[in-house]
Amino acid sequence: MTELFDTRVSNQQYLDALSETIYMVGISLFLGCLIGIPIGVVLVLTRKGGLRPNAVIYNVLNVVVNIVRSLPFVILMVAIVPVTRFISGTSIGTTAALVPLTIYIAPFIGRLIENSLLEVPVGILEAAASMGASLWQTIRYFLLPEAKSSIILAMTTACVGLIGATAMAGVIGGGGVGDLAISYGYQQFDTVAMVATVVILIIVVQGIQSLGNWLAARSRH
Repeated sequence: MTELFDTRVSNQQYLDALSETIYMVGISLFLGCLIGIPIGVVLVLTRKGGLRPNAVIYNVLNVVVNIVRSLPFVILMVAIVPVTRFISGTSIGTTAALVPLTIYIAPFIGRLIENSLLEVPVGILEAAASMGASLWQTIRYFLLPEAKSSIILAMTTACVGLIGATAMAGVIGGGGVGDLAISYGYQQFDTVAMVATVVILIIVVQGIQSLGNWLAARSRH
């Protein structure tokens, strides 16, 4: 069977690399949302003028988020190798890459969620208060639904950012399209393989961004 891109890299290798990238992005995005969404909500609630102002909680959480976000992913990935090894039992491989990916994306998602929720008009919160809604009811039925479109776009941005991070995870043998680009495109000077991996990443990113834009537009209606 004629190979799609290059004889040194089989079609199956491209498919396996793509599936590994999807695996890393999907799992780390899910785990990142479990951590990041509550972070974003707490930042909004505890900030000055929020529904539950608390300077201590807000300042501590804000600093932690800023510290993690200030680290480039490659540096973060190397810096937490002991943590990665402790959690996953190894610091190399696709599953091991989930640890730094999750730690990297969770604060990013938290900040995106915070920005999305801050876009909700104050009148919505005032309406919730006038109806006697509890804190949980205000979050569940007023705050999150009103920010739905913005949150979808935020998750799209986070997903695209994760794809770029998984490409860098190839540096530690994290697998995926990035690992293929480094192993063949860079180390073996295979220009065709490098171009092919770039094309694959572009197609995936364009697909995700288009889907996110469509879902966001749909939610506005």
